[in-house]
Amino acid sequence: MAFLSYLDISVSAMAAQRLRIEVIGHNVANASNTRTAGGEAYRRQVVVFGENRPFANLQPGKNYVRNPNFSNMLEMTMAQRRQRQMAGVQVMRIAEDPTPLTPVFDPAHPHANEEGYYFMPNVDLATEQMDAMAATRSYEANLTIFDELKNMATRALTIGR
Repeated sequence: MAFLSYLDISVSAMAAQRLRIEVIGHNVANASNTRTAGGEAYRRQVVVFGENRPFANLQPGKNYVRNPNFSNMLEMTMAQRRQRQMAGVQVMRIAEDPTPLTPVFDPAHPHANEEGYYFMPNVDLATEQMDAMAATRSYEANLTIFDELKNMATRALTIGR
C-alpha cells in the first residue's frame, strides 16, 4: 500500500510543529532575560522549515525509465527509498530573530551600560501566543490527516474479507 508512505508526511509535520511549540515555550520563558551567557539580552528563536526533496539527487533530463540499465534502476530505487524514508517536513535550522532588542533607560539596573540603557529581549508575548496557536492548529490538522489515512488503510484491509 503505497499511500501508507503519506503517513510520513503528517508525522514529520507533527514532529516539526512540536519542536516549534518547544521553541516558543523557550522564548516565553526567556522574555525578560536581559543577560545570557553571551553577555547580551536573549534573542527570540524561530524554527525554519523546509521540504525533503528525495529526488533532488537525480540528474535532470536523464531518462531513467527508457534506459533501464542497472545503474539507472539502482538510482531510481534508491531515490524511491529516500522518498519513503524522508517524505514530509524537515526542520532546516533554529535561527535567531534579527529584529532589534528594545532599549530601556534605567541607570540603576545591574545590566545598564555607561549611558544608562539596558536591552530587553525581542520577544513579544502576543506574537508568541499567535505562533503557538498556529503551531497547535497545524499539529491538529496533521493529526486529523494521519487518523484519516490510518482509517483508510484499515478499511482497505477489510475489503478482501
